[in-house]
Amino acid sequence: MKFLTTITFEMKLAEWVMLTGIIAATLIALPMGVFAQTASESNGDQASTTSATEAVPEAQPYYDNYKHEKLPKSGIEFNDFVVGPGRFSLEIAPGETKTVNMNISNRLGERRLFQFTTEDMTNNTDGDSVIKLLGDEVGPYTIKDYITVPYKQFYIENNERAVVPVTISIPADAEPGGFYGSILTEVLPVVTTSSDSDVVPTTALVSRIGTLFFVTTPGDIERSGSFLDFSTIPDKKIYLEGPIDMGLVYENTGTTHITPYGDITVTNMLGDIVGQVELVPWFVMPNSVRTKEVSWNREFLFGRYTVTADIERGYEDVVDTKSLVFWVFPWKILVTVFVSVFAFFLVIRFAVRNFEFKRK
Repeated sequence: MKFLTTITFEMKLAEWVMLTGIIAATLIALPMGVFAQTASESNGDQASTTSATEAVPEAQPYYDNYKHEKLPKSGIEFNDFVVGPGRFSLEIAPGETKTVNMNISNRLGERRLFQFTTEDMTNNTDGDSVIKLLGDEVGPYTIKDYITVPYKQFYIENNERAVVPVTISIPADAEPGGFYGSILTEVLPVVTTSSDSDVVPTTALVSRIGTLFFVTTPGDIERSGSFLDFSTIPDKKIYLEGPIDMGLVYENTGTTHITPYGDITVTNMLGDIVGQVELVPWFVMPNSVRTKEVSWNREFLFGRYTVTADIERGYEDVVDTKSLVFWVFPWKILVTVFVSVFAFFLVIRFAVRNFEFKRK
């Protein structure tokens, strides 16, 4: 009897353990199934959304953390944006960092998204253009990896100015010389959607304004340049009227950029000074030739003129001087003089034929 009681107890205990196991397994399996279903549904929604927006390019993140200032009120609609200053000339020793501020003003009439890109630059081989931006290429005087801004994309409200800190960090192992590049500020086109299938897609125009950076690292730097040529454009000696365009050709044979400047003086055939033009400093990239164009004019031009250019090299107070000579014969004056002389001879001829002069 005792033996049967023990067997019955053990059978009930086994049934209770089995029932408890079934209940526990059910409780564990149910949330996992619900979680799996929820995850599956979530993944399905995400895939559907990605597929629906596959044709739209993903936008880069933008920020509005720059300092913003209100522009002075004006009744003029400019429909443009302004970036300033246009150039920075800095001296930064190896291992040092400097920060300068750029100002971007939105006068486009609406809130717009702006973007920064950085490119290296070098001299243009044709001698006429100032510089050549290299896009994704790395230039011989690369600086693009040394320039940073906090945010590359940002919004500016209409009639507001954003103040952007730009940091330039020169590596500790940088060699003495020059580093040159540009930060390009561009306004991104407004993205519009149209359901009209007959509308022909067009390419959006992107406006870009470049700010140039000229960074010199002190040390054993070679500065050398020469004033190669000074002539009229086109190169000729006789003109019928002004203005007179002239070109100064300057060569930089050193390892860093130089900024020549000077004055142009114009004298007439009597030696009197009749005109002066101030040449503000312009830059010439290393191992390059650049033509600086200047124009001169006055209300009345006639006769022989001598033009003298005195150019400071931008280092060591060295001055180079060149001169040129040209003549101006205004066609209006020449026609007037010719007509007057011709009319005078006609009058004399008429008088000689029709009047008789007798002595008393």
